[in-house]
Amino acid sequence: MSVAKRNNVQVRGSGPRAMVFAHGFGCDQNMWRFVAPEFERDYRTVLFDHVGAGHSDLNAYDPVKYASLQGYADDLLEIGRELRLENAVFVGHSVSAMIGALASLQHPAMFESLIMVGPSPRYIDDDTYKGGFSAQQIEELLSFLEENYMGWSAQMAPMIMGNPDRPELGEELTNSFCRTDPEIARAFARVTFMSDNRADLPRVSARTLVLQCREDVIACQQVGEYVHKHIPRSELVLLNATGHCPNLSAPDEVVAAIRAFV
Repeated sequence: MSVAKRNNVQVRGSGPRAMVFAHGFGCDQNMWRFVAPEFERDYRTVLFDHVGAGHSDLNAYDPVKYASLQGYADDLLEIGRELRLENAVFVGHSVSAMIGALASLQHPAMFESLIMVGPSPRYIDDDTYKGGFSAQQIEELLSFLEENYMGWSAQMAPMIMGNPDRPELGEELTNSFCRTDPEIARAFARVTFMSDNRADLPRVSARTLVLQCREDVIACQQVGEYVHKHIPRSELVLLNATGHCPNLSAPDEVVAAIRAFV
């Protein structure tokens, strides 16, 4: 099976450099439809679906390989090698921010810069770190998801999206969650919410932009500040956007911040 088919890789635009867009949990590459086209004039844009999402090949899902974020980072590196990416820009939303960081650690020459939209290296609090959730809250969230994925999606997606005055956004995210294979989504959720990439941050050498939303229930401002503090060559931009998905709710602001950085 080709990598392009496995991950439904789509390449558009033109330019000497590539800009790779990676979606978050429960989403697919369609979540970048208001952002990626804005860069097609100056970059080769690369969009793809993580295995288990969108139009990826579900038969390629391997529960052992994808039991950690490294499995997804390995896929990203395979895509990069197939496209011969060098000094590319990586744009990762939510959990894909850490997937991109892991890939950059393995192959620093592939990505000259990382743009992290709503990143979190660790969702669970401990004695000296505030990730936004207690261990019990995460376990309850995962238990609810495992027992009733559709019910979890309908309840959680609007909260994650925020922007209650624009209910169509929450509805789109709910529908996106519900299109995802439930078994794979359960496994990816556990990998996502139990991950801990804090020790990886100081090792990231790529220029990094952290885009932080206000009132983000998944990755609060304190977490964005933590990521910025621990990645050596990073900048932090606090967006006026609220919620966890500014690529949908405030794409113009995301585009402007990326342009100013690259």
